[in-house]
Amino acid sequence: MHILLVEDDDRVAAALRPALHRHGMTTTRVAIGRGAEDQLAGVDIVLLDLGLPDVDGVDVCRAIRGVSDVPVIVVSARGEVDDRILGLHSGADDYLVKPYDIGELVARVHAVYRRRRLATPSGSDDVIEIDGVRVDLHKHAVTVGGRPVNLTRKEFQVLALLATAGGAVCTRSRIVAEVWGRSWAGANRTLDVHVATLRTKLGKPEFVQTVRGVGYRLGNPNAASSE
Repeated sequence: MHILLVEDDDRVAAALRPALHRHGMTTTRVAIGRGAEDQLAGVDIVLLDLGLPDVDGVDVCRAIRGVSDVPVIVVSARGEVDDRILGLHSGADDYLVKPYDIGELVARVHAVYRRRRLATPSGSDDVIEIDGVRVDLHKHAVTVGGRPVNLTRKEFQVLALLATAGGAVCTRSRIVAEVWGRSWAGANRTLDVHVATLRTKLGKPEFVQTVRGVGYRLGNPNAASSE
């Protein structure tokens, strides 16, 4: 995933870029808002500060939205309700107030990206097939060897998240944040139950692999899974 970071503060950018890179994201950073809409080629998500030195970030958001439907997440110190409403009305997909937890930012990036993908018209990129398991992201349908599998909404969301990760590990906190939208004392247990049910319904007990102390991933069922 490639991120366009529109941020004038060198210290913020210097801390944020390596953190995003550790989560498998590449970044391009611009320090001013003017012309940001011309930097969108190959960009999957825009992280946009509002307090830019040359133009208000709200105007940048409008300019981006005028030429592209790329997801925009406002990341700003402006935390008043009116600021958040204005940012969302100008075309932002999400709004996160500084200071923030990097884990929450990453979860929101993935959530916004996935929502936008699911909202696009169906195409070849909307269907993922791994070892006979076919996940149609647009139709919310799953088949195994051509056999339809009936999943609940949450079960499908967990499977879709893992499928779109391309074999990478999805942390427990990320899955819980994106599928349930919040965390609670029994969240990990709830996730474990959904994964166990998924394995049973898919008829492939080792298809959803546990990565000890981290989370889950999809992979070759013949590969070892570490509980």
